[in-house]
Amino acid sequence: MDRTSREEWAKRVERWSDSGLTAKEYAAEIGIKAHTLSWWKWRLSSGAPAQGRRRRARRARATGAGTPLTFVEMATAVAPEALEVVLPSSVRIRVPSTFDGSTLGRLLDVLESRG
Repeated sequence: MDRTSREEWAKRVERWSDSGLTAKEYAAEIGIKAHTLSWWKWRLSSGAPAQGRRRRARRARATGAGTPLTFVEMATAVAPEALEVVLPSSVRIRVPSTFDGSTLGRLLDVLESRG
């Protein structure tokens, strides 16, 4: 498998931008897939190393460190006396609004670490 460097992809993307051609046209000229060229343009514009995010995510899962919880606006789909939390894994937790906050935090930590 051909492993082209990030720097080479940056040069290709720059030459493509300078060419005025569509991704399909330019990719055909240099013998690559248009989707791959577009993906590299997106990846390079994000400023992150190509493999960095995946490696960090794998490392975080392996060490038990996960993505911090994100708080979102809650709709009142459940009774006002209850709180419902939906985790990225689609697990739903519904507790009374009087439920102890620190206990709920510990519960969420445990559930997220199993995600």
